[in-house]
Amino acid sequence: MSEQKKISLHEDWVVVILGALIIVLSLGGILLPAPKFEWSNTSELSANVFAATNLQIIGLQFIFVIVVALLGALLTGKPLTAHLKAFPIVYILTIIALIIAGNSQIKYYGLEAVIFSLVIGLLIGNLLELPDWFKSALSTELYVKIGLVLLGTGVIFSDILKAGSLGLIQALVVVLSVWYFAFWLCKKMKVDEELTMMISSAVSICGVSAAIATSGAIKGDSKKLSYVISMVLITAIPMMVFMPYIASYFNFPQAVTGAWLGGSIDTTGAVVASGSLVGEEALKISTIVKFSQNVLLGIAAFVISVYWTYTQHPAGKDKENRPTLKVIWERFPKFVLGFIGASLLFSFFVSPETIGSVKGSLKSLQGLWFALAFTSIGLETNFRDLFGSNSKKPLYAFLIAQGFNIVVTLIIAFILFS
Repeated sequence: MSEQKKISLHEDWVVVILGALIIVLSLGGILLPAPKFEWSNTSELSANVFAATNLQIIGLQFIFVIVVALLGALLTGKPLTAHLKAFPIVYILTIIALIIAGNSQIKYYGLEAVIFSLVIGLLIGNLLELPDWFKSALSTELYVKIGLVLLGTGVIFSDILKAGSLGLIQALVVVLSVWYFAFWLCKKMKVDEELTMMISSAVSICGVSAAIATSGAIKGDSKKLSYVISMVLITAIPMMVFMPYIASYFNFPQAVTGAWLGGSIDTTGAVVASGSLVGEEALKISTIVKFSQNVLLGIAAFVISVYWTYTQHPAGKDKENRPTLKVIWERFPKFVLGFIGASLLFSFFVSPETIGSVKGSLKSLQGLWFALAFTSIGLETNFRDLFGSNSKKPLYAFLIAQGFNIVVTLIIAFILFS
C-alpha cells in the first residue's frame, strides 16, 4: 500500500510541469546546443555527425532528456528502474533514426526523422520478443505530449497575423468542412467512435498532433492512436512528393500551391519540404497555413472533449443529468493548456530577440521528444493489430477523407489566394 501512495499525478499535469520546466530553463539561459545530423557521404558522416564535439552534445542532450523522463516517471508513480534501463535503448534507436533522416538525399525528399523512428521501432518490436518490463517502461504519450507543449513555442500569433487573415480563414473553413465530412464518412462506414474522432481530427487539423490531442480528449486507446498516426505518416510521403509536381504541371500560382500544400499535408516538416520544392512564396504561404491550423489545435481539443463527455458519459443522454462542468474539466486534456500557454507566452510576453536565441534549442528538443515517442510507438505496436482485417474500414475511410481534403483545400486555395 505504501508504494501506491507515493507521488502520483495525472500524466497530463506532469506534461505541463515538465514542458514548463524545459521552457523556463531555456528562457533562463540554460540552452542545449542542437546536435548536427546533416551529412551527404561517409566522410561528412564521420567528420560532422561522429565528431567528438557533436557526440558530446548528443550525450549532453541524453542526460537532459533522461532526467526529464525519469522525473516524469517519478511524478506519475511509475517504477524508475525499468525506465532507467529502457530509456537509453529508445534513445539510441532514436539517434539512429535522426542520423538516417539527416542524409542530404533523405532531406531532399522531406522524409522526417519520426518516420524512421516509427519504422525502426516497428521492425524491432515485431521481429524480437520484447520483455514485458521493457514495454511497460515505454512512456509514449508522455514524450509526445512534451513535444506538443514545446510545439506551442513556435506558434506565434503575430507571425500568422502579419501574413494576413487569409491563412486563418482557409484553416477555419478547411478544418470545419473536412472534419465534418470525415466524421460523417466514418459513421457511414461504421468505424468505431474512437477511431472516428481521431481520423476526423488527423485529416482536417494537423495530422499527428491533432490525433494525439484528440486521443487525450477522449481518453482513447493507444493502439488505435498508433494506427491513425501510421496512416498519417504513410500518406504524407506520397502527398508531399507528388502534389508539388501536380501544381507545377498545371501551372498553379505559387500562393495557391502553398495554401494547398499547407492545408492538405498533415505534418509540418512535410509541408516545409514540399513548399521548398515549389518556391519561396509557396514555402511562406504553406507554413503560415499550417501554423494557422496548429492554432486551432487547442480549441479543437476543448470542443472535442466537451462533445465526447456529453455523448459518451453515462448520463449524457439524460437531460436532467447532463455532465457537469467538473466532469468536462476532468475529461479535458490538460496538456493542451501547456501548448496554449507556451504559444501565448512566446506570442505576447517574450521578446523577438529572446525567441531568436532560444528557438533553436527548443526546436531541437521538440523534434527529439517527438522522435522518442515514435520509436516507442513502433516498439509497442504489432503489425497484425495494425494491418489486420479489422483495420480495412478505418483505412478506407481515412484515404477517402484525405482525398476529399485535397480537393476541397485546392478549391478554397484558389478562391482565397488566386
